[in-house]
Amino acid sequence: MPLFRTILVADDEPSIRHILTLVLADRGYDVRAVADGEDALRELAARDYDVLLCDVRMPKKDGLTVLREALAAHPGLTAVVMSAYGSQEQALEAVAAGAFDYVQKPFKPDEIVFVLRKAEERERLVRENRRLKQTSLPSAPEGHILGDSPALHALLRQVSRLAPVDTTVLISGESGTGKELIARELHVRSPRAPMSFVAVNCGAIPSGLIESELFGHAKGAFTDARTAKRGLFSEADGGTLFLDEVGELPLSAQVKLLRVLQEGEIRPVGENRVEKVNVRVVAATLRDLSRLVSKGEFREDLYYRLNVVNLRVPPLRERREDVPLLARAFISRFNRELNRDPPVAGLSTEAESLLLSYAWPGNVRELENAMERAVLLADEPLILPANLPDRLWAAPPPGPMGATPAGQVLQGGGDLSLKRAIREMEEAYIRAALRKTKGNRTRAAELLDISHRALLYKIKEYGIDPDAEAERG
Repeated sequence: MPLFRTILVADDEPSIRHILTLVLADRGYDVRAVADGEDALRELAARDYDVLLCDVRMPKKDGLTVLREALAAHPGLTAVVMSAYGSQEQALEAVAAGAFDYVQKPFKPDEIVFVLRKAEERERLVRENRRLKQTSLPSAPEGHILGDSPALHALLRQVSRLAPVDTTVLISGESGTGKELIARELHVRSPRAPMSFVAVNCGAIPSGLIESELFGHAKGAFTDARTAKRGLFSEADGGTLFLDEVGELPLSAQVKLLRVLQEGEIRPVGENRVEKVNVRVVAATLRDLSRLVSKGEFREDLYYRLNVVNLRVPPLRERREDVPLLARAFISRFNRELNRDPPVAGLSTEAESLLLSYAWPGNVRELENAMERAVLLADEPLILPANLPDRLWAAPPPGPMGATPAGQVLQGGGDLSLKRAIREMEEAYIRAALRKTKGNRTRAAELLDISHRALLYKIKEYGIDPDAEAERG
């Protein structure tokens, strides 16, 4: 089912209106079509539309005028312009005025569908970012990340000093500590706050597509590039771009990123022109970039450009006094999200003691997951130790895996958590593969018989440092 439901087509050519109405209606959209700009604005005022497909040249009111008036009156509208007669410059002007994209005539109807799918995906990401911003690590009334530990207060003092300036910041820390939340805090406290905050996980995008995602591409720049695309730097123009796992960037993209930081301009893939952008870059990494530099996997000049100021996010074990505070905030959130009636009132004394004694290798993300599980399972007003994950209260395994025969474990009443045993085995295999390949993640993924992307996800999930494992190897 499409995310967008209602589409208005505005074009003075009857054949275009007819074909688009048939094609889009066949794909589940509710489509209406008008022949000129004035009718388009009247229709937009009369009904709510998700998308406006608008020709650049139309009678009575041209497409650019329609676009500007429509977006001013309906800020949530997604607009796509159609251009012909060599009017590509006008189409680009329309994109600059707020259109999502443009399609040049003549086009195949599937090209319009392709652009709509891209627009839908972008809207999903926007909504997900908004949801995460509202429901992730709780914040205090003034926007400060929740916590009362000296380590967190020291970090937030650094954020306060850095937020008003455009200095590039490198955020380091273990997986699950909240590096993106610190980046958002830098943005929210900065003069750029009214503009976009765009986050991208560099390790989650295939290396062949990362340049197109960051810098955009021209129509026909590569196979399947049926239309031009704005990159994430253009999306973040005037605001902040957060590059998570920046150490995963391929060298070719590192060169282009360095140019943006030095010159403030980008060159979309397949374009001869350059575009000026005004973007603050905040990067984050789980890995030690200085080690990557010494191994020739990360450019030294880019490293120094990114690492103007380094903010280290402390792991949860270094701010244990924040654990009960965060736990209660998560309980309150999951009471709402899971519609608990009656709601869970809080933690029992025994459960709170377990939370404080646990090391939290997965940091805040692990605590969040533990509280969601506890709120789901709790039968009493307070969360009890039995509602918490086994790893917090069950006895540790009797020894290294394989050291105790299975029958002996069964007879002796040892740790029988199959889920935890599988996780421990998975983590051990990943660490062993990284040691054997000297930290080479591509070769490690081949040894483990999993995809490179799956390995990156697991490395982040378990908080594994590939460089440290390589040294142990």
